[in-house]
Amino acid sequence: MKPEHLPLLLTREMPFGKHQGTVIADLPSTYLSWFAREGFPKGEIGELLAIMYELDHNALRGLLDPLRPPGWRSMPKKANKHRFGT
Repeated sequence: MKPEHLPLLLTREMPFGKHQGTVIADLPSTYLSWFAREGFPKGEIGELLAIMYELDHNALRGLLDPLRPPGWRSMPKKANKHRFGT
């Protein structure tokens, strides 16, 4: 891991998949674990996902907090596209 990767975790968005548009640092643990089992993509996005997985797996997400902008709050989950029971 290179020090310049840490700020990228807070700015790079997932370019594809179920969580497209979500900042890498805000991806859910289950999604990161899926990549760890199935394989990380090639290139920078794969490197960032692997780093975020290690931070998450070792309960170190808090290390990113000092790098976040003041007043930062976790992004709300996207609304469910499907409405059940209506």
